[in-house]
Amino acid sequence: MDLRELTAPCGLDCFNCPFYLANDNEVNRKQMALRVQEFGLPLSYEEVYEKAACKGCRKRNGVPPFGIEPCKVFKCISSKGIESCADCSDFPCDSLQPFADKAAFAPHNMKVFNLALIRKMGVEKWAQDKAKLVRDKYFSEKFNI
Repeated sequence: MDLRELTAPCGLDCFNCPFYLANDNEVNRKQMALRVQEFGLPLSYEEVYEKAACKGCRKRNGVPPFGIEPCKVFKCISSKGIESCADCSDFPCDSLQPFADKAAFAPHNMKVFNLALIRKMGVEKWAQDKAKLVRDKYFSEKFNI
């Protein structure tokens, strides 16, 4: 597994994402298709099922699983000729702004923390030692100040 290729430029860990894991797991793919339908996309279950597996945004030229064009972060790093936001002199910027409306479903609020860890540890060490722990904590632990 190429951990660099499967780490999104914004710091998301594609290799731990249910959409990526749905490539090799039929049950996971069906669950993802059902979850996506809850968002009210105007697609049939069959269309959703077909798109419910993702190979990572880098292999899709920055296009998210149900998107039609590259995300703004992918466009930005491509225009700057850098690998990720962790390599950018403007990091962190407004393109990484966290949002609360889908926090329970989407890992996007982890991006800045992941990128800071990638900057500190390097992508391979972060991917091997920390990414899964960050994701698990984000989705399962209670807020604690």
